Amino acid sequence: MTRYMRLIARKTLVILSLLLLAGPAFAQENRYVIIDQDAAGPGGTDMMSILLLLQSPNVTTLGITVVTGDAWRDEEVAHTLRLLELVGRTDIPVAPGAVFPLVRTQPATQLWERQFGRVAYQGAWTRRPNSHGPFEVPPLAEADPTTKPLDEDAAHFLVRMVHKFPHQVTIYAGGPMTNLALAQSLDPEFAELSKELVFMGGSLNPRTNDLEHADNPRHEFNLWFDPEAAHIVLRAHWPSIVCTTVDVSVKTQLSQEMFDQIARAQTPAAQYIARYSHPARSYMWDELAAAAWLDPSLITAERQVYMDVDLDRGAGYGDTLTWSDRSKPALDVPLVDAQLDVDMPKFGKMFVQLMTAPTPHASH
Repeated sequence: MTRYMRLIARKTLVILSLLLLAGPAFAQENRYVIIDQDAAGPGGTDMMSILLLLQSPNVTTLGITVVTGDAWRDEEVAHTLRLLELVGRTDIPVAPGAVFPLVRTQPATQLWERQFGRVAYQGAWTRRPNSHGPFEVPPLAEADPTTKPLDEDAAHFLVRMVHKFPHQVTIYAGGPMTNLALAQSLDPEFAELSKELVFMGGSLNPRTNDLEHADNPRHEFNLWFDPEAAHIVLRAHWPSIVCTTVDVSVKTQLSQEMFDQIARAQTPAAQYIARYSHPARSYMWDELAAAAWLDPSLITAERQVYMDVDLDRGAGYGDTLTWSDRSKPALDVPLVDAQLDVDMPKFGKMFVQLMTAPTPHASH
């Protein structure tokens, strides 16, 4: 072996070793994703899940489509634009989506509650001291953005991207599925042209004292807020569907230790979390869905189920429906990989590592 060949061999071994040390989350080829999110902010699960994907060096975010859910769409768009400014990723387009669910309305929900009981959390409809109308954008705590969203709406953007990159785009859904249902209605090939659907939503049998789920273990906000949209999306022919359920989400939390480690870093993403996020306040709902897509080995238990949403206007309206092979109806219901348990120490380590790193492709 010549000296040149020995040098090449040594360099090759070094590169392979670095890839192995980096682990599966960072040793994969580049992947395309569209983030469909109810982007309440600043901080919180919605913003941190967006950050998690932006911080991953092997992910190309084609765009962020915004839907009303945890907050109203226009305010969420503003928070998203400002986040991208703060981390130097204003090259990523933001497409405003649906303001209201397809069928469910706030007045009808209030009538439903009189008959079937109060719903603890209603997202943008939840009464708070700072509540406002759907088209009002109050001044942002993190300062108002100077950049603008796309003129193109979310549904058309979603359809255009899967046609531009057929069978390559993962649709990550962290909120209600209204935008995705509209895209599927515009183009019946939308789901089939994607690579997969990854979403946070659905609830099977979570072990929790949280009243929102303990009283009704099949209730989950993202599916409940727009059940008709979820039904349309779940009945579409996706190549693959992966679901981060309430069952696994309630096993996660941004601990004080994780928060302190992130806050010590001086990178833009870390400083955003230090200023606007809060440890031990809630579960890491959407962050886990994003992280488990990056590294599926975080999930330690899952179950394949056929899944749909209850559209009957009775007590179960919006609840998660699931069946096994033996019990499923004679209908075209999808098979979903439902995540049930997580390696929290591994997830926490990954989260801290990504959030303390410089933002890839940042403009500053």
